[in-house]
Amino acid sequence: MTIYPLTFQLGPLTITGYGIMMMVAFLMAGWAIQLDLSRRGMSENYAADIIFAAVIGGIVGAKIWYVLLTGEWDALIRRGGFVWYGGFLGGVAGVLATGWWKRVPARWTMELTAAPLALGYALGRVGCFLVNDDYGIPSTLPWAMKFPEGLPPTTVANLQHMHVAFPADADPLQIVAVHPTQLYETALMLLAFAWLWRLRDHRHGVGWRFGVYLVLAGAERFLVEMVRAKDDRLLGAFSVAQATSVLLVAAGVWVVVWLRQPEPTPAVVPAALTETTAGAGPAGRR
Repeated sequence: MTIYPLTFQLGPLTITGYGIMMMVAFLMAGWAIQLDLSRRGMSENYAADIIFAAVIGGIVGAKIWYVLLTGEWDALIRRGGFVWYGGFLGGVAGVLATGWWKRVPARWTMELTAAPLALGYALGRVGCFLVNDDYGIPSTLPWAMKFPEGLPPTTVANLQHMHVAFPADADPLQIVAVHPTQLYETALMLLAFAWLWRLRDHRHGVGWRFGVYLVLAGAERFLVEMVRAKDDRLLGAFSVAQATSVLLVAAGVWVVVWLRQPEPTPAVVPAALTETTAGAGPAGRR
């Protein structure tokens, strides 16, 4: 199966499948947060605050992480050049900072964003697929795909730069079918979202689900990296993303253990999340 990037022109602008799906990912994550807040009888205004902070923090974090990995400082002003883990850490920092400013305890922010994070990531990976980026190593499976215009194209020469071995007589310009790892991640994180969404009625402490999310996200990324075509291998076959995944799982286990006990009394809802502030102006929501 041969796949080409999804792009089209809108006047002077070039619209890509990645840009479309990133917008969809943030909108759907915000919608999920709104649903959760509404179900709890809380103000839905905080959903917009979270998404805005996640967009700004995510873009900045993804850019900085890319620059630190590659040393390409001009990437700060280029359209491309993002790394998911950098975006995740930057987004978390931005959202927690917004929560602090709104006087919403970090535990409540963690609780509200656990499942939407998984949903947003799953949809974002569809964007990677639509621009033919972040694919895997060569495969002969029936669903393996060729990306002749990928980032970069799945040629023998490009895959060799990503530490994939080929016979000495292989044609460097040959297009090779590879694992569509973007879709693997989408499927796995949609399953994670479904489970985390069902855990909204859990009896653990507020914020416990965020620990579960960290464990699932770290484990998923670690496993998928085994069949990813990467040029950042370290410690043998392990990639930087896998090393980061181990830290993510460890952090998630710590959060799960920390908040595993149910609240002794009904959790106190922060004033910023009470429904009485839903119709207030900016000053009333502080």
